[in-house]
Amino acid sequence: MHTVSGGEVAGILVAVFWAILVSFLAVALARLAQTLRATTKLVADVTDQAVPLLADASTAVRSAQTQIERVDAIASDVQEVTSNASALSTTVASTFGGPLVKVAAFGYGVRRAIGGRKEDASARTRRDVIVGRTVPGARRDKRTRGKKD
Repeated sequence: MHTVSGGEVAGILVAVFWAILVSFLAVALARLAQTLRATTKLVADVTDQAVPLLADASTAVRSAQTQIERVDAIASDVQEVTSNASALSTTVASTFGGPLVKVAAFGYGVRRAIGGRKEDASARTRRDVIVGRTVPGARRDKRTRGKKD
């Protein structure tokens, strides 16, 4: 019979320990490889989906830029039309405004002069023109009576 010495027992224990350690490391490496494969697949899927999304985003940005340029051109045209309309309005007002006021004043004077000859001063009722309306003299007197007192 052979007796097992302490050195042999220690050697067997070290061998068993190394076998268990190698088994744990093999299992850990297998799980790490599985995780790396899943990660690689996930990254590939994200890349496959991200590339079309980026292309769509790029197209949307280009379209928005085109629309902004169009709006810019329209705003510029509107500003130009506005300034032209303002200049035209000023020109028309200065060209026709003064002469029209003079013609209206002349016409009023002629009417007054002709009207004064046709009607007798005592028979005529006095009327005032207020914003394009003729108001009888009696109503005018009621309005102005409070102001005179």
